[in-house]
Amino acid sequence: MSAAPAANPNSWLYLLERFDVGVIHLDKALHVVGMNDFARRSLPVQDKLPFDKYVLDFHPDAAKNKVKFLLDQAECPVNNAPPMAMMINIPDRMLLIKVSKIGDMQGATTGYTLVFYDITDVVSPEAEGVARGRDSGEAAERRLLRKIPTIKQNRVLLVDVPSVSFIRSEGHYTWVHTGQGSQFCNLNIGDLEGRLDPQLFLRVHRSYIVNLSHVDEIVRDDGRMTLRMMGPTPVEIPVSRSSAPTLLEHLGLVDPAPVRN
Repeated sequence: MSAAPAANPNSWLYLLERFDVGVIHLDKALHVVGMNDFARRSLPVQDKLPFDKYVLDFHPDAAKNKVKFLLDQAECPVNNAPPMAMMINIPDRMLLIKVSKIGDMQGATTGYTLVFYDITDVVSPEAEGVARGRDSGEAAERRLLRKIPTIKQNRVLLVDVPSVSFIRSEGHYTWVHTGQGSQFCNLNIGDLEGRLDPQLFLRVHRSYIVNLSHVDEIVRDDGRMTLRMMGPTPVEIPVSRSSAPTLLEHLGLVDPAPVRN
């Protein structure tokens, strides 16, 4: 009998085979009543002491709306909410999370199960300097993303960072634009800004991050500046007045400010 073919390293089957799953049991009132060993190892249990607490009480503000959304979706039987990628500081992990409602024989809700995968190593490789900093007790730099998790038709698609032209903010979420179109991402623009290479990506407006290598033209009109991005359909990105000097410096169009002693 021939052996089954190995899963593609880029496939979700490969991730399911490779990574442990974290499982958290919530009661009907959304209090934490139990979790498996992997969840205990992955989450700051000793710091947050989550047992018997309301699940939203120990999440950061940026994550509360996302967790609440998942819980609300679990209540709707006709919905099949996609997994949600979320950044949490434990430190700087990326979790893929889904919530399912648990019912009794009559179908009445008795609790919820929150399941997560830690996909940090898939979307952001650990730099050598980070490992050295941890070993020496120095403060480690944040790990940069190499892939951005996005959602399309209840599927999770990982977008290669170099292919991203720009990112547009929409409330607590973002749209990641590439030459192939745009993908919804449930990470906010601040989360992404802090995890992208600052030499290549620059926040030029409160609602936009651009990949400088995808900028085709700078347009000036009546004191306003926009960036025309590469692609089959030209897109113009607004540049705020406060961001313009930094942008021009990054593009080599002005001399950098001298360092004062």
